[in-house]
Amino acid sequence: MSWMKSRIAVSPIHAEVVNWKKNEMRRSVIMSILWRNRLFQAAGSLTLAVFMLSASLGGKPSAIHAASSSPPEPFRIVSLGDSLTVGYEPGMDLNSKPYGFVERLLEQGLLHGRTETVNLGIAGLKVEGLKHYVQAIADGRSVTADDIQPLIPDPRTEQIGREAPAARAFIEKADLITVTIGGNDMYNLTSMAGAANADELAKLTGELFELYTLNVTEVVHRLHSMNPDAVIVLADQYNPIPELAGKALYAKLNQAAALFTGHIEGLAKQFSQQGISVKVAPVAKEFVGREMTMTHILRLEDIHPNQYGYETMAKVFANTIWGSYTKPAAAEPGQPMNIIVNGKVLNTPYKPVLVKNQNYVAIQDIVNAIGATTVWSNETLSATVTYKGRTVVITIGSNHIKVNGSPVPLTTPAFLHKVGKEHKTYVPLSALVQGLGLDVQYHQKLKTVFINP
Repeated sequence: MSWMKSRIAVSPIHAEVVNWKKNEMRRSVIMSILWRNRLFQAAGSLTLAVFMLSASLGGKPSAIHAASSSPPEPFRIVSLGDSLTVGYEPGMDLNSKPYGFVERLLEQGLLHGRTETVNLGIAGLKVEGLKHYVQAIADGRSVTADDIQPLIPDPRTEQIGREAPAARAFIEKADLITVTIGGNDMYNLTSMAGAANADELAKLTGELFELYTLNVTEVVHRLHSMNPDAVIVLADQYNPIPELAGKALYAKLNQAAALFTGHIEGLAKQFSQQGISVKVAPVAKEFVGREMTMTHILRLEDIHPNQYGYETMAKVFANTIWGSYTKPAAAEPGQPMNIIVNGKVLNTPYKPVLVKNQNYVAIQDIVNAIGATTVWSNETLSATVTYKGRTVVITIGSNHIKVNGSPVPLTTPAFLHKVGKEHKTYVPLSALVQGLGLDVQYHQKLKTVFINP
């Protein structure tokens, strides 16, 4: 984590905070945030992310799939929880596209193979609300927003409740289920900790742990009953309140967060002894001392993670799930996109080009990356690509390709593209990879295409 420390050290925000520590008036500003925000209760509405399947990169994927054999099963991730799972940041609305830890987990999964995610997060959700929602999913019944949790702030909750029966299929097929919950339940602890003595703080903490244990135990058992093979990853809860709010309060909140982490780890051990695979993603410790650089609390008076915070959460989850985290690089300026094949960036002098809003690539680059074979015919100006029993024939200037002998129409044809002194056959990326039965997903945030067998 050394890169985090160096980033904080040079952060202008951090430098500003150091100067403010001498100003007592700033302390009252931070304290007022506790009351205005009511921890983790997101105001505003968000988009519900469902399975992020192959993006539209051009061509006719539906026709191509009709000619394809059954592809390998993807690694499926279902995410449940509160606004942290949603990926909420201040200013978001129904048209916003979150880029939180769940979206980043999809990217990490695609570096390992085919991956799909479904995000069932609800902003403002508490542990009891999560229990009600998971119960409805298990029962296969529709529920109202108030059935899930009265006065819940996320305006999508009514629709999410109606669609609870459909969510069961996602749970049943999941390889991994992530859960972030408990932050909204910590409000009383956070607001009262400053004035509480040791005994009162212990009582508040004990009540929170009891509430969490009762409801999350039922949630885990319900999830396990629907899918006994899924691995469940529970996140702990970070303290978003910085030391600037007061050293005594800061120490109490971090102590409570550390105890909460230990409590969740104890629960996970108990579940494992019962034959339920539960792991803990220890997010909280990464935020200690970095609250003002990893959340919006300083600039926007909001305790949700910023992009740095969500990336850090994704790192913790990825290390818990796969034992590693790879920071994906965005496309270089002037390049339409990056291409990652089998988890490796495609480094080539023959760069992708954008033609009529479709991404074209040099055919030989993809062929070499996946280990396919190709035969070029000067007579027909066509390339025949063979891969795992599939054959794709691509002809220069043709308005279709042939997949296992069946024609599949193209919006724009393949062409010869001059690179230096060479002419390379460039083809629509989606038509080629889907014709070969590969999985292709485009991520706009990174301007990156992930291709997996």
